[in-house]
Amino acid sequence: MGFFKSFFTGKPANPEEAQQKNKQKNFDIFKYDGMRAQRMGRADYAIKCFQEALALQEDFETMSYLAQTYIQTQQPEEARPLLERMAQMEPTHTATFLHLANVCFVLEDYPAMAEAARKAIAIEEGNAMAHFLLGKADNGSGNDLMCIANLTKAIALKEDFTEARLLRAEALMKMHQYKEAMQDIDAILANDREDESALVLRGQIQEATGHPEEAEADFRKVTELNPFNEQAYLCLGQLYMTRQKTAEAIALFDEAIEMNPNFTKAYHERGRAKLLNGDKDGATEDLKKELELNPKEAEAFNGEYHNQPGGRQTDILGL
Repeated sequence: MGFFKSFFTGKPANPEEAQQKNKQKNFDIFKYDGMRAQRMGRADYAIKCFQEALALQEDFETMSYLAQTYIQTQQPEEARPLLERMAQMEPTHTATFLHLANVCFVLEDYPAMAEAARKAIAIEEGNAMAHFLLGKADNGSGNDLMCIANLTKAIALKEDFTEARLLRAEALMKMHQYKEAMQDIDAILANDREDESALVLRGQIQEATGHPEEAEADFRKVTELNPFNEQAYLCLGQLYMTRQKTAEAIALFDEAIEMNPNFTKAYHERGRAKLLNGDKDGATEDLKKELELNPKEAEAFNGEYHNQPGGRQTDILGL
């Protein structure tokens, strides 16, 4: 790659014109070197190239490449100002607002996410993704009714919009509208009988509506389809504990941790199960391992399991 290549420009008659041509040439070098680096998976080099190019010339396309690379390398805070500037440069470019909404979601700035989604809808009313993102922003803000309304618009525009149906089912379930939530889940499973997220949701609804055997079957099926589906293990283990099957819960979390030794929540839940089973020493060890993997939990935890079945709060150390 010609990151810092120098070029012979001769002795032009117009120095200003020659300087501008040389500047344009260098911009093109940095831009296209960045594009090649991006294709080769050299994100760090691509970022340097795009930054150098933009220092020479503000270019919408180059900004989009840089924003994309920041997103791919999990740097949403760097991508956001670029996308905001792009939105100012081309205020009718729908994709920019969609990308901005997604970045704001990662940053948990739900009002800004909603604003970006609304601007995309104003440009393109029939864009199902824009309505979905607005619903997702409402969900993040805790506005379940508007979440459902906007997701319904997205699904009306794109009937097989699985993500929108899943999120609407979750929102309906939170509102205890289990029959309506199940309709979305059934629609998803009609197209894909092994959709893991839909099966987990169906299991949660079965549990909430007093059908623990059916719930267990759904959670177990997901663990068989994908032994690395953490949510299925957590739901199944918690179901076992609710039904006083602590030995089964411990064995399940043993299995989950064996496959993924960094499964932080599994240590937490296994510790709860051990505590319910009278094994305080084992529960203490799991608590220590959880906090070792996730030190941020230490401040909120204070050595206690706050989510005991039946709303009980138990001091793991017996104090």
